[in-house]
Amino acid sequence: MTARTLTAGPPGETGELDAPPGLPRLLAGVDGQGPMLLEQHLAVHGPLPVVDRHRARRPGRHAEQPLIEQIGRAGLGGRGGAGFPTATKLSAVLESRGRAIVVVNAAEGEPASRKDRMLLQTLPHLVLDGAELAAEAVAADELIIAVCESAPACLESVRRGIEERRELLASQAPIRVRAVPGDYVAGQESALVNHLNGGPATPTFAPPLPSQQGVGRRPTLVTNPETLAHMALIARHGASWFRHLGTASQTGSALVTLSGPVTRPGVYEIEYGASLSSLIDAAGGTTAPARALLVGGYGGSWIGGELLGGIRLSDEHLACHGAGFGAGVVLLLSENACPVAETARTARWLADQSSRQCGPCVHGLDVLATTIAEIAGGAAHAHAGERISQLAALVRGRGACRHPDGAANFVLSAIDTFAPEFSDHARRGPCDACARPAELPLPRSAGPLGANGRRSIYRARRR
Repeated sequence: MTARTLTAGPPGETGELDAPPGLPRLLAGVDGQGPMLLEQHLAVHGPLPVVDRHRARRPGRHAEQPLIEQIGRAGLGGRGGAGFPTATKLSAVLESRGRAIVVVNAAEGEPASRKDRMLLQTLPHLVLDGAELAAEAVAADELIIAVCESAPACLESVRRGIEERRELLASQAPIRVRAVPGDYVAGQESALVNHLNGGPATPTFAPPLPSQQGVGRRPTLVTNPETLAHMALIARHGASWFRHLGTASQTGSALVTLSGPVTRPGVYEIEYGASLSSLIDAAGGTTAPARALLVGGYGGSWIGGELLGGIRLSDEHLACHGAGFGAGVVLLLSENACPVAETARTARWLADQSSRQCGPCVHGLDVLATTIAEIAGGAAHAHAGERISQLAALVRGRGACRHPDGAANFVLSAIDTFAPEFSDHARRGPCDACARPAELPLPRSAGPLGANGRRSIYRARRR
């Protein structure tokens, strides 16, 4: 797993608590030689500040929770995709009645993202620091680290980190590690809680929210590994230090998973608002011309290649393109790929990832994927474009989670960005590039074009 820093300021000196404000932050001290052991972690970041546990154990007293106040001043947003204010989430759990529990959500079912796996595999102690701080802040007496079952290296790294801490540090809350399914919707907050409660890893309707009634019907903080890693650094260096990087609405740094036709794909740390071109330069440049950029993952949006020169990576800069930063997926599609075939394959995979409990998702996404495959194969009805728009409107906002919304957004964005290619396929059928190896990463079980895509896309020949 590759992890690199896109430097926006002077690099930090290891072992220095009064850290310089630039990059690297999360990735300070990473050497690519395996997990950072506890001794090295403490040499790079120093010990955590002493927590006043008497104050931390008095539930319902937000005014007496200095860490929550500090996180609020820092402006830290969640790094799982939604960007919800972390301090607000902490406060909601603290103010709920009952013994709280903290769940580190490292399921990471997004196929184009690897940042959370990289963190747990390379920097387990930074995540564990943040998790223990979060437990203190919300008066939790238990921690669960939920790791994707298909990531054995992460499971091993976390378990080893916990053992190191038991031997050398006085950890307060007991920590359990749970292997969880890696399905696309399994990492959704309520789906993860449902699975940890012994049910299937499928989303449930709210209310109640996990902060009110989560694992074991207890108030539960469900948060992302990267969010916790940032919390561990804010606790050490303060809110002003954190805000030195970023934009007015998105403070600090963020991890991005960069993939596609670049020399060195991998996980990079950037300042919010950094230019796409600087990220690509840090990755050694492109290996082929880029046709488009997918930002935010498979629930995100496409941006055409002709616009990439001015792209900056933050919500406020991406909004004018109808896109958002999301969970930090930055994926370039080369001009060698067929965007219609890629869309058909991914749309079918997204439809197959439905938890099959909400009608609009079960039926709507299936018909949406079939219609895209028919366009790709030149066998679509004359009004297929209108049908797609109607279907997208019907599935949005009607499920237990945002999966149908994201899938519909992905398809509509692709049709808009690749309008000439979709029009050409509708008239003439598959192009030569349809037979090229797929570029968008999907689990191997998805097949070349998804469950049904291969037969559909070659239904008609070019005329």
